[in-house]
Parts: sequence; C-alpha cells; structure tokens
Amino acid sequence: MTRRSMMPAIHPIYDAIAPTIFEHMSGLARAHGAINLGQGFPDGPPSPDMLNAAVRALHERSQQYPPAWGIPELREAICRFYARRQGMTLESEQVIVTSGATEALAATFLSLVGPGDEVILFQPAYDSYAPMIRRAGGTPVSVHLRPPGWHYDADALERAITPRTRALVLNDPLNPAGTVASAAELAMIAGLCRRHDLVAICDEVWEDVRFDGIAHRSLASLPGMAARVVKIGSAGKIFGLTGWKVGWLCASPGMARAIGRSHQFLTFTTPPALQWAVAEGLDRPDGWFAPQRAAWAAGRERLAQGLTGAGFAVLPGAATWFLCVDLAASGLAIDDRLFSERAVREAGVASIPVSALCEGGGPTPIVRLCFAKEGAVLDEAVARLARFRERLAEEIG
Repeated sequence: MTRRSMMPAIHPIYDAIAPTIFEHMSGLARAHGAINLGQGFPDGPPSPDMLNAAVRALHERSQQYPPAWGIPELREAICRFYARRQGMTLESEQVIVTSGATEALAATFLSLVGPGDEVILFQPAYDSYAPMIRRAGGTPVSVHLRPPGWHYDADALERAITPRTRALVLNDPLNPAGTVASAAELAMIAGLCRRHDLVAICDEVWEDVRFDGIAHRSLASLPGMAARVVKIGSAGKIFGLTGWKVGWLCASPGMARAIGRSHQFLTFTTPPALQWAVAEGLDRPDGWFAPQRAAWAAGRERLAQGLTGAGFAVLPGAATWFLCVDLAASGLAIDDRLFSERAVREAGVASIPVSALCEGGGPTPIVRLCFAKEGAVLDEAVARLARFRERLAEEIG
C-alpha cells in the first residue's frame, strides 16, 4: 500500500509562479557582489525631515491600530497634495491608505474584477498585475507598446476590447520605460473607457518623479472619468522611501467603500507613525521637493551620458528612476535576459530584462537600469558595462 504524502497541496496558481525578476536579479547581485541597478530604490540617505517626523510620531503619537482606511491626517494631506500639485478636488472619504501601492492594486482587483472579466494590460507591465487579476478570477488581455516611443495605439486598444472587458490598467508614467502618456493619448484612453463603460485602474506611483518640466495629469481629471478611475499613489516613490510601504488609492465614494472592504481583510492598516510622517511630508511646500528631484535628474543625465559614451543606445526617459538601453541598436545581437544574466555575473552590474515584464511576447533587446544612485556608483557601473560591451562585441563578432 502506497503511503499518501502528508504534504498539503499548494494552490496551482502559486505553485507555478517563479520568483519575481526583481527578486531574482537582486539575489544575483548579492551573490556576486554586483552593483544593483536592477531593483528600483535610491541609494542616497533619506530626508532627515522625514526621519525626524517618523521619530516624533513614535514618541508622541499612538502606537496602536489606526483606522483601517488610514489616519484622517494623512487622508486629508493626500487631498491637499493633489489639489496643490495636480489641481484635483478630492474629499477624504475618497482616499484609502494602504501598505504600499501593490496592496492598493490587490484590493482594487479583488473588489472590481470577478470571474469571466477581462482586464486590459499595456505591456510591458509591472509584474504583479497579471497574477493578481487571475487570482481575482479575471483574465488579463495584453496590448503591447513598442520602443522607442512606447506609444498607446487606439486601434490596438479597440481590438482588445470585448463584451467581457471590465477594466484597463494604465501605468503612467510607465515603468519600465520611463515614458509619459501624451495629452492626446490620455484623451483617447478616456474616450474608450467612457464609450465601453470601463473602469480605469491608474497606477500613478511615479506621478511626482517626472523631469523636463512635464507636469502630471491624472486620467481621473479628464471629463467623465472621476467616477470610473481608481488612482493609486505611493509615498515610497514621492519621498524615495520605498521600504516604508505607505501607499493609497483614490476613487469615487462608492468605489472607495467597495475597495476598502477588500483592504480590511488584507493588511487592514499601515504603521501609524509612518502615516503621520508622510502626512507631514505631503504638506511641505513645493520647493522642499526640488533638491531631491534635481538629484534624481542629475543621476539620469549622468547615467545616460555615460552609457551613450560607452556605445549603448539609451532610450528617452522623462520620468521614474529608470533608463532603458536598446541592445540591438547598441550593436549587440543578444537578448535581454541573457545580457542581464551575464552582466551581473561577468560585469558585476545587475539590470532588469524588459521581456520579463511582457506577457505574450514583446521587446527582447531592452534592459532597464536604475539611476537613483550615488554618482560614483553610476560611474563604476558604466565603466564595468563598457568593458563588458567590448568583450561581448568581440565575442558576437
């Protein structure tokens, strides 16, 4: 008689999922002592003002469960921040604080997507979207964007919409490309959402990490869109404090209530001291944010110039902490996954292959690099990649 295994069954959805490309490449970076330009986080010291605000809150404020939807001070500060920076009018009942933007996405998908629903994803896409849509019972449908412009195509989007389409996910600014949607593209997407009665789940975590004087405009601010948009933001990106995991979502009161009911059964709440610190930070004047933005912009320029000088074809990027390199245009006949695997082992620099963020095909010669690092770190990474490129060019012939 065969004895049955005592190991509990693992749900097939999760048994089939590999570690994320970010975890994989960061693990290789640690193992090989490599410079990590793969996972997106700043290396520089955080603002003392933000740290001091968190320390004061730890000493002076409650250490117990805050309200599930977030402390009132933070929800109100988010409304004021968007009024000042983006000209939006929101009430605190429309805001739910979450443990990072990824939790906001999960609560949104669980609340708004059900079995049989289709959700359009523009590829390349943040790698948590598709698994979370499937876990909610929905089906992700890909619309591919193409380098170097990564433009949104109205015909391709229209073809992807069916009677089962429930929602689309718009990540603007776009990670990993670092591009921003034009006014015409936003208007086109909004028009299709209104015409087909779609919900737009707008991942706008990079909304305040934009360069070249291009102001952010949320899809929620366009005519007829306020009631059909879930706008998701992140203190981690605004302040460069990714480990704090303070995010939020904004939606119409009815949608916010529905999503809040999912949120209460996920993380329920977020550390209160960090919420108070973020509330204080969001109320700081615009000039307070300028030095950090200038430092990130300088990193972007430094990495772009260094890579270009080393013979790499760098794609334009107007936002995020990332630049993309086109390997084919750089004269390297190698796919992005192989390049990234070899570069971290042989050159000591970790990157992200963009194909890992594309379901069902997509660009294979593109790699993403993070520039939110100290200048000396970027210079050393460029020097290593330059030597690696020379060896590759000789090897490939």
